Amino acid sequence: MNAPVITQIRRAIPAGFLEALAEHFGERYSNAQAVREHHGRDESSYAPMLPDAVVFAQSVDDVVWVARHCHRYCVPLIPFGTGSSLEGHLLAVEGGVSLDLSLMNQVLSIHAEDFTATVQAGVSRKQLNEALRDTGLFFPIDPGADASLGGMSATRASGTNAVRYGTMRENVMSLKVVTADGRVIETANRARKSSAGYDLTRLFVGSEGTLGIIVEVTVRLYPQPEAVSAAICNFPDLDAAVRSVIEVIQMGVPVARVEFMDAGAVRATNLYSHLNLKETPLLLFEFHGSPAGVREQAELVQAITREHGGMDFEWAEQPEDRNRLWTARHNAYFAGLQLRPGCRSNTTDVCVPISRLAECVGQTAIELDQASFPYTIVGHVGDGNFHVLMLLDPDNPDEWEQSERLNHRLVERAIAMQGTCTGEHGVGLHKQVFMLAEHGQDALDIMAGIKATLDPHNILNPGKVLPAALTN
Repeated sequence: MNAPVITQIRRAIPAGFLEALAEHFGERYSNAQAVREHHGRDESSYAPMLPDAVVFAQSVDDVVWVARHCHRYCVPLIPFGTGSSLEGHLLAVEGGVSLDLSLMNQVLSIHAEDFTATVQAGVSRKQLNEALRDTGLFFPIDPGADASLGGMSATRASGTNAVRYGTMRENVMSLKVVTADGRVIETANRARKSSAGYDLTRLFVGSEGTLGIIVEVTVRLYPQPEAVSAAICNFPDLDAAVRSVIEVIQMGVPVARVEFMDAGAVRATNLYSHLNLKETPLLLFEFHGSPAGVREQAELVQAITREHGGMDFEWAEQPEDRNRLWTARHNAYFAGLQLRPGCRSNTTDVCVPISRLAECVGQTAIELDQASFPYTIVGHVGDGNFHVLMLLDPDNPDEWEQSERLNHRLVERAIAMQGTCTGEHGVGLHKQVFMLAEHGQDALDIMAGIKATLDPHNILNPGKVLPAALTN
């Protein structure tokens, strides 16, 4: 596919450097082609860019050892979680070492009385919730993929529950971070609030591995709701569905989740997950609370949706039915790919103020309808965030160029509405070109100054987030 061209220019690896890694880590070091290929690609459409070697860390001491050596010899170092990112975050654009943190997968402590848990960076969200099963608590952030908590922190992930519970930004209380030169810092304690000094936690959350290597995460937990109910509501058109969401949010209804799927996404989901949902635009709601509270929320939302042409709710009150629906929603990306067998996707997301959501989605759909390829739109629209999946023929460079033009117009539209180029995917490689328009040169210069202070040799995930001209 004629994807955006990023030329891999490897830095020179000093003689004996890789041999020293191999000697120190033994079987947890690899330069095998298959292992490097796995760590040199993600879910984006970029061609693979392989690291020179992969190290599997088991402890903070392992991370410190690698960081110190890479810092001393100016060797690129790319933290790796599960490889589920979508914007080229993990690609070794300058070669170097991929530091796999998946073996650092211990739940270190659960303080149920304080509603917090501390985990190593390689712990997945499903693993944490399994460990919480008998506590009456849960961790609500669910980006779809069973991502690692370290990776979710690094990309400031969110997901379907963000409308009620927030994103990783609101739910990470503290981090343990290894700096580029191998120092270990704790960004905060477990207190619910603090006004002591700079907020280092928020600095590293969303930094995409460019400022430090997250090795431990302390997160907020929440009580399991007493009652949970989910419902599907179909609409005659896209605009009616999105305007219903806007009114629900503006009325202050505390829905836990509200997800949008256009007709194409519903059709793909039916085929992939063997469902028989009505193939029109739909909203998928979930309500949390007491039985009376859930009932009250549902009645109010039903009244709002009817005013916008919403059809009768179809309820999913049994846990197995809810799980089936949400699993299908989380698989919407893979389902979309089945609409055009053999295709590759160009995937993008934006986020706008909720008052501009209908306008942004509507204008985007009008443009996509003129495209020569199929597409789907899904979204965590309760917080103004939606995703576009453009399904492209890998042998047709014209389709890729067309999709990139549409992506640029979408992002420019979102920024003009005081939104952002990415609500949750992150910047990686793909969204760098929009950073100036969103933040302005002065803000980018300050970001570059922070990067230079924390990573003076530009070894941590080089080539990501900031345009190369600011970091080289």
